[in-house]
Amino acid sequence: MKKSILLFVFTAFTFAAMLTSCKNEKAEDATTETEEAIEEEIDEQFLYANNLYKENCVSCHEGSVTQFIDRDWLHGNSWNEVNRSLRYGHTFMEDVPFVKTFPDSAFNKLTDYMLVSLEQKTIESFPDKPDYSQTIKSEALSYKLDTVVKGLEIPWGIDFLPSGDILVTDRNGNFYRQKEGEEKVMIKGTPKVHYDGQGGLLDVKVHPDFATNQTIYISYSKPNNNKEANTALMMARLVNDELVDQKIIMDAKPYTTLKYHFGSRIEFDNEGHLYVSIGDRANRDENPQDLSKYPGKIHRFNADGSIPADNPFVDTEGAIPSIWSYGHRNPQGLVFDKETGVMWETEHAPRGGDEVNIIEKGKNYGWNEISYGINYNGTVFTNTTHKDGMEQPIFYYMPSTGTCGLTIVSGDKYPAWKGDLLAGSLRFQYISRLKMEGQKVVGEERLVESIGRLRDVKMGDDGYIYFTVENPGIVFRIMPVQEAI
Repeated sequence: MKKSILLFVFTAFTFAAMLTSCKNEKAEDATTETEEAIEEEIDEQFLYANNLYKENCVSCHEGSVTQFIDRDWLHGNSWNEVNRSLRYGHTFMEDVPFVKTFPDSAFNKLTDYMLVSLEQKTIESFPDKPDYSQTIKSEALSYKLDTVVKGLEIPWGIDFLPSGDILVTDRNGNFYRQKEGEEKVMIKGTPKVHYDGQGGLLDVKVHPDFATNQTIYISYSKPNNNKEANTALMMARLVNDELVDQKIIMDAKPYTTLKYHFGSRIEFDNEGHLYVSIGDRANRDENPQDLSKYPGKIHRFNADGSIPADNPFVDTEGAIPSIWSYGHRNPQGLVFDKETGVMWETEHAPRGGDEVNIIEKGKNYGWNEISYGINYNGTVFTNTTHKDGMEQPIFYYMPSTGTCGLTIVSGDKYPAWKGDLLAGSLRFQYISRLKMEGQKVVGEERLVESIGRLRDVKMGDDGYIYFTVENPGIVFRIMPVQEAI
C-alpha cells in the first residue's frame, strides 16, 4: 500500500485519540516536576495511540509503530520537518475531507507521537555491549582503552594536577586523587553534598597556577536543613590530600526541593576568568530569562571569586553581577578553546534538541522561549525555534543524546581529530566526535558506542583524552594503538 494511504489510515485513528484529550492540552503542554523526575516516561495519550494502532491497524500494516515510522521522511526528521511532512508531504492528503479542518494542535500531537516513536526506535537499536579490550578502529585512527581509575559510582568530573595525578569527583560526595600505578586516595574536607536526584558532588577544576597557590574549585549541590539544595561553587587549597581554606564563591539561591538541573561545569579562559554553569533547576518558566536569579545562567568570576568589572550586567539594576550569559536549560559541557578564544557549551534540551553553543558576553540563548525540543512526555511547550535577540545553536542533536562533558581535541596524539569537539552522551552511551571546520559542524562519528553513560570527557595535560562512565564508575584513557599499553 502506498505511503500516502498508510499515512491517511494512521492519521485518522490518531486524530480521534487526540480529540479525546484536547481538553487537557493546556495541562499537557506544561512541564511539571513529575515530568522532570521521570525523563523517559511517555505521556498516556501516546500509549493510548499505540494501543489504537495495535487494535486497528496491524491487520493491514506493520506490527508496531516503530516499524511504521522506519522510512525516509520527505523533509527530514526534526520536529518542524516531520510536522511539514504530515501537513504537506502528500498531495493525497489534500483530498481527505477532515484534513481541511484538522487543527494545528492535532498535527502537533501527531508530530510528537512520531518523534517519540523515532527516538524509541533509536534506543532499541543499540548494539550489544562490545568488547573494548581489543583494538578499536574508528574512521581516522585505531586505539585502545586504558582503565586509569576504577571503583567509583558516578564519576562526575575530572581534572589534572601538574604532577599528572587525576582528581575525580564522585557524585555520591567522595573526592579522589589518583596517581598512576597506585591506589586512589580519598581527599578529606569535602563539603557535605545533597546527593539526591541529579545532585551531589559535581565538577572540579584546577587553578592554572596550582603549582604556586595549590587552589582548586569544585561545584556541588549544597543542602540546607529543609531537604532543599542549590548549586554552589567553592574554592579551596589542596594540601596533603585535604581541602583547606575553603571559600564559597557562589551560593546560587534560592534553595529548592527540586532535584534536577544543577548544571554544572567549571572552566577558565586565557585571562584567568572563572566560569561556572548552572541549570534552570527545573523551573523553566521563571529562572532562565530572569537576570535577578542565578539558575539558567553561565556565571563569570575572577579567580579569587570577585566579580570582573567588565561583566555584562554589573550595572544593570536588579541583575546578578556574575551573569555572563543566560537563557540556558542545563549546561553540562563547557570548554574554552585556548587557540581561538572561543567558549563552547553543550546543554540538555528536553526530548530532542540538545544544543552545542558558542558562549558570548551578555547573550541570551533562548530557553524556554525557543527550543528544538518537546517535553519529556512528548507534549509540545513551544513551536518557536527562532526569536530576535536570542542565539541559535551551532548544532543540535535530534533525538536528544543527553549530552554531558565536552572537550576540544588538541596536541599531536590524535592528528585526524585535532580541533574536533568531543561530547559525551548519557542516553545513548557514546562519545560524539563532532567534525569541525572552523565554527561549523560538518559531520559526526560515534566513538566507544554502548560503553556506558558518558559523564565527562576531557583532554589531559599529557595530551591524551580521558572520559568517565557510570555504574560501575571508571575513568578511561584513549590510547592510539601504536602507543597503547
